[in-house]
Amino acid sequence: GVGTGLEGNAIPVFGGLLVSFERMTRIVAVHADDFQVVVEPGIGHKDLNAQLARYGLFFPPDPGANATIGGMLANNASGIRTVKYGATKDNVLKMQVALADGRLIDVGSRSVKQSSGYDLLHLFVGSEGTLGLITQATLKLVPVPTLMSAVVAAFPSVEAAVETVVAIRGSGLDPAALELIDAAHTRMLRETEGVDLSDDPTLFMEFHAAYAGALEEGLAAVREICEDAGALSFRSTTDPAERKRLWHARHASYEIMVRSHPGLHFFIMDVAVPISAYPELIGYVEQLKRESGATAYMIGHAGDGNVHVEFPFANRAEYDRAMSLNDRIVIKALELGGTATGEHGVGIGKARFMEREHGPALDVMRSIKAALDPNGILNPGKLFPEAVLAED
Repeated sequence: GVGTGLEGNAIPVFGGLLVSFERMTRIVAVHADDFQVVVEPGIGHKDLNAQLARYGLFFPPDPGANATIGGMLANNASGIRTVKYGATKDNVLKMQVALADGRLIDVGSRSVKQSSGYDLLHLFVGSEGTLGLITQATLKLVPVPTLMSAVVAAFPSVEAAVETVVAIRGSGLDPAALELIDAAHTRMLRETEGVDLSDDPTLFMEFHAAYAGALEEGLAAVREICEDAGALSFRSTTDPAERKRLWHARHASYEIMVRSHPGLHFFIMDVAVPISAYPELIGYVEQLKRESGATAYMIGHAGDGNVHVEFPFANRAEYDRAMSLNDRIVIKALELGGTATGEHGVGIGKARFMEREHGPALDVMRSIKAALDPNGILNPGKLFPEAVLAED
């Protein structure tokens, strides 16, 4: 959208032009009766939702920062509400795309059901600008929930918290958000934001409902699951101000962490695994932390098996250690049937794992790239390991 990304997705490694859509911020049309909106790629998702509020609708993917819609589509962003509403790819119906040869094409349809031809729409979603430039998008919307409740539950260990995540997902409950925050994060949030949290691994949850009875029944069920798992504390609130304050603290956790470590840099990575493998993945990260003595923070979209591990570093040696741990975590995620990146994309940083994750399918990706961009002018040096090696 505007030239940013956590895996170096938008860094022009061979020079050239960085295309920014920051001035293309229009809402082209709102089809409220169809629960759809047509937008230009430069509009931020928070800005979009602020304008959609008058219709009682919102675009549900929430990566935290005010990411642009174009960037969210190009990177298939997800975030805290993926567990209920899906990632960006699940909430787009149609796009206009500029190809490398100058053609402007439409992919997808405003019809919710589509079975006509190849699924070009989702070919471009997540392609990180390597196949075309997204210039317009038709997005799915959902009604703003009538009732929302935030839940905070603290646990004696990360393992207990993670096992609770699996239990909640397997119970038939339908959380709109299910986030894991480790003890170090909760301490920082309490000390800097004044949020009432203990120094324990904590789950942040949100539940949406149309009727008070349904919400109360769901909260009673999740309380029972948490208490059975040994929760140290459990509290819920339907107060909008308290709920917004809680999620503001969650979204601001990275900035808070940076302020808490003046003079240090941070390396941030993410992986995702099937929910049944999430306890093993988190246990492995905890083991690596103990063995290496490295400082590392965990925060994740636990409801969909996604975790972010954040490594502060002060010098090259600490950075190299973080990169080594990153590689081991990625390989473990792949062994568990997961992916090298749940939502940050491939860019430069995860390109070296593409062969291991995709095998012969990577050759098909290369063929598609060659067909749509034969001269390699669209975001060169990304996704494919040989492109990054050539740059090195």
